[in-house]
Amino acid sequence: MEVEQVLHMKGGEGEYSYYKNSLFQKYVILKTRPVLGEAVSQLCRKILTEDCFKMADMGCSSGPNTLLPLWEIIETIHSTCRTLNQKAPALQFFLNDLTGNDFNTIFRSLLPCFYEKLGEDHKFDKFGPCFIAAVPGSFHGRLFPDNSLHFVHSSYALQYLSQVPPGLVSECGMPLNKGNICLAKTSPASVHKSFLEQFEEDFTSFLRSRSVEVISGGRMVLTFMGSSDHNPACVHGSGIWTAIGSCLKEMVDEGKLEESKLDLFNIPAYHASAKDVRQLIQREGSFNIARLEEIDIIWDANIEDGNQDLVFDKCARGKYVSTFMRAVAESMLASQFGSGIMDDLFNRLSLKCTSYLEEGMAISHTLVISMVKK
Repeated sequence: MEVEQVLHMKGGEGEYSYYKNSLFQKYVILKTRPVLGEAVSQLCRKILTEDCFKMADMGCSSGPNTLLPLWEIIETIHSTCRTLNQKAPALQFFLNDLTGNDFNTIFRSLLPCFYEKLGEDHKFDKFGPCFIAAVPGSFHGRLFPDNSLHFVHSSYALQYLSQVPPGLVSECGMPLNKGNICLAKTSPASVHKSFLEQFEEDFTSFLRSRSVEVISGGRMVLTFMGSSDHNPACVHGSGIWTAIGSCLKEMVDEGKLEESKLDLFNIPAYHASAKDVRQLIQREGSFNIARLEEIDIIWDANIEDGNQDLVFDKCARGKYVSTFMRAVAESMLASQFGSGIMDDLFNRLSLKCTSYLEEGMAISHTLVISMVKK
């Protein structure tokens, strides 16, 4: 599986698109807003002499959440500058994701509304101009010139790896993570080691790349799915991937999928613990950790967004989870199993998510890290 070709949210504005199914991710961004606001406010107080505030969002995707962090940043800069009686700088905002991301939807459907809203909100009358550009490419390597960024943000992207880890097949060609599509309770120690080593390599590369691109004193706020030693539902990260794997196994048992296709498929993702992340940041050495928080979020969080008057039963909640996961995972799953099974697969996932929600096991563990460049 060529990760850069298939790792992207479902584009367009259709029924199963990320554009229509990203309320959960919106909740995560809003939940972590205090950390983002604190970092931007503190940074503003140090760089008020700058004419242009330059920032990048890594793994921006293409739904309505794409510009939500930018709006929060603009409001924080405006509030901070007003408090200090300083003129707000111009803004240059770079949207980064892999080349398969649907950047067209961002610039066709989202940006016009964003600029319209910015112009209509009169409190921003004295705000500097805001320039937005796309920068396609992998954030595991260099993307920007030296010392060119003041701030970097990323939400729910860094758990994804640059490749499926090597070493998941034995010397005689036997799959070592047989029956799983991710790290699970039944995964052997060698598989855990392979995933951890790949995450260490990728996250260290991310930190080294940003250490060159971010100015001294610049900031990063990173949010990604992690694992928890304290919550049994999150020991290996979010159980949603395990649930998808279980649905695929059912289809193999029913003769609807080839077992070999399942056994050789692994999601390129690793849900690190807070301890893992802290150690890697300290080992790489370019950033100081200002704040590190851990949050548990239920899978059906934010289902009522825009529908506060509606009552959602357990089946509707299961379908909600299944549908937003389809927007996230379909490109990867279809590349291995074909698009023809997607309806069946995600109908099964809907039922399984309903059970997880009822059992209190439908939880995602989230890490939020605020860092300062040394």
